[in-house]
Amino acid sequence: MSAFWSALHFLRPHWLWALLALPLLAWWWRVQRHRLNAWQGHVDAHLLRHLLVRGGGAARAGMIVAALAYALAVLALAGPSWRQGDQPLWQAQRPLVVVLDLSSRITTTDLPPSRLLQARAKLARLLDARAGSPVALVAFADDAFTVAPMTDDTANIRLYLDELAPEIMPVDGQRTDRGIAWAARLLAQADFRNGDILVLTDHADAGAAKAAAATRAQGYVVSVLGLGTAAGAAYRGNDGTIGHAALDASSLRTLAAAGGGRYESTTTDNGDLAALGVASPGLETVGTTMPGGGKAWRDEGYWLLIPILLLALLWFRRGAALVLAGALWLPLAQPAHAAGIEWWQRADQAEHARIAEGVDAYRQGDFATAEQAFTGIDTAEGWYNLGNALAKQQRYDDAIAAYDRALRAQPGMADALANRAAVDAARKRPPSPGEGQGKPGQQGDGGNASGASQDQAKPDPEAQKNASPSPAGQPSDPSASGDARKPSPDADPARGGPPPSSPPDAATQAAADAAQRERMRAAMAREPEGAKGATENKPAVQAETAEQRERRQAVDAWLKRVPDEPGSLLKAKFRLEHERRQREGR
Repeated sequence: MSAFWSALHFLRPHWLWALLALPLLAWWWRVQRHRLNAWQGHVDAHLLRHLLVRGGGAARAGMIVAALAYALAVLALAGPSWRQGDQPLWQAQRPLVVVLDLSSRITTTDLPPSRLLQARAKLARLLDARAGSPVALVAFADDAFTVAPMTDDTANIRLYLDELAPEIMPVDGQRTDRGIAWAARLLAQADFRNGDILVLTDHADAGAAKAAAATRAQGYVVSVLGLGTAAGAAYRGNDGTIGHAALDASSLRTLAAAGGGRYESTTTDNGDLAALGVASPGLETVGTTMPGGGKAWRDEGYWLLIPILLLALLWFRRGAALVLAGALWLPLAQPAHAAGIEWWQRADQAEHARIAEGVDAYRQGDFATAEQAFTGIDTAEGWYNLGNALAKQQRYDDAIAAYDRALRAQPGMADALANRAAVDAARKRPPSPGEGQGKPGQQGDGGNASGASQDQAKPDPEAQKNASPSPAGQPSDPSASGDARKPSPDADPARGGPPPSSPPDAATQAAADAAQRERMRAAMAREPEGAKGATENKPAVQAETAEQRERRQAVDAWLKRVPDEPGSLLKAKFRLEHERRQREGR
């Protein structure tokens, strides 16, 4: 016990000053109670104490309880602590922003085959080494632009490496200072307080060194990887002029020193990246180490909440015993969800849960359980799903009635209309010889339900997947309804299926097939040449009508003709960004 008292202290002791308010609160309560006594203004004081019935004991007890609860609350806020716990520390990988010079000078061939190809290869090795760590890529010429924002997926950045070239930049130039400032902006936008910036260029001016110093003041380190050789070589600018570019190692060292980083010239291996410290993601410790070997004092103030809540129960004058009993029973009560009683769900949440349960049962082939789950859900989706479950049990009349209820709730519901027509056709179809009696609840020709009728009402395998009941709140599948009107391609007459020429289904089916072929010919005529074969084998897409499917196939065919050129996309993106900055005067 002596060790407990010696270790007891408060993590936030300034809260204890709030205890000085207790005497003031007691005085205020006494004054207010004195003012509320109306008899004092009409009866002499020496007679009043004989006339009044003393009932102030309960009020004084209430005041004591309130004062005690206030004191406990202040002590809890002060953070009492008497033991230590492990302080969780974690480490994050330091982010890196690569700033690449894409001026026309990067086409110089002093680093064979060219500086540009060497820079691409170097970036590829850097991304391989930093796989899974945050990296961003910035390109600059006269201005700086984001090639890839901060991401842990280095494969996303690799997609653009082969497209990096001076041609994608809106204006030629070499504003290294703008590239550094833009990289610092990316780090700040990603909420990184520390990070590395790696600049790949051949020389730097005073403006770049000033930008590096400002970036260093923000907590970011600027390192430089020199591109080129001291001898240099000729290059052709975007305007056709011939210039000479050489590596200015002195200015790059000054730039790295201003940014608090290092400078290295390009090598054929990863030695330059290792020397700069960017070849592998560094680990940054987040948090502070507490005294005592990484341990911190634990705030035990939450224990005082228990007596505070118990004291609060005393303020319930009538029914206080019932409230206290309920408070003691609540921790022992079985959770409502575990008991199978959804106490805390709204009506729509309970309805959604029932539909989800019914959908699961439907997809598992347990149509009776699905029927029980869907029964009583008075929405269009509920009645539609119930009709599907009933149709699967060959209770066609009940299914049609359910579809009718769905159509009354949502007139024009495409799935309900299509499935109702399919079920009605299956109900009217005469049974094949040798079939048994239908299931209870099915009506029709003699009350018989043929297995062939059920097969005939089923969609094809693809449509069967699409025709599953849809949960409430999700749109039903129009493609399922369209397919539900077609007989199954695997309907086997040996199983009792109707013969292809049986009237009137054969004539109806022939007319439907002719209409479908006509629609397909019209869609094919609207498609561009060379795109027809690309859409013939495309599977049906959910939630679309036949007309929407034809339109989608035509759009897909056109999209396939659009070349996938990330370089063109970058060029257009940079040009639009440059024009926007010009309009804004930046």
